[in-house]
Amino acid sequence: MKNANCLFCKIVAKEIPAEILFENKKLIILQDIKPSAPFHHLIIPKEHIQSVAHLEEKDRAIIADLFFAARDDAQKAGLKGYKTIFNIGREGGQIIDHLHLHLMGGWKN
Repeated sequence: MKNANCLFCKIVAKEIPAEILFENKKLIILQDIKPSAPFHHLIIPKEHIQSVAHLEEKDRAIIADLFFAARDDAQKAGLKGYKTIFNIGREGGQIIDHLHLHLMGGWKN
């Protein structure tokens, strides 16, 4: 399902240009345009779900898909360590109301 006002839904539908780093039937991966880490990708399901707080029982597979994509993306990038983050709601730092997983890493000790 698509939300007509959602930036990520418009990117998924190719209505807005974006550099898509990876795409399959279920999700896309983008570079964060305001990165908070040397490596900062967004893993975005194609199905519009507002946030983790809006997940339904039927969405369990989507969450697994996001984490497996994060693992694969981190391995492909050669990251030895990384973190994954969901921001939920405005008070939790969520800016775009479409579920997405932040994959961040690349810090050097």
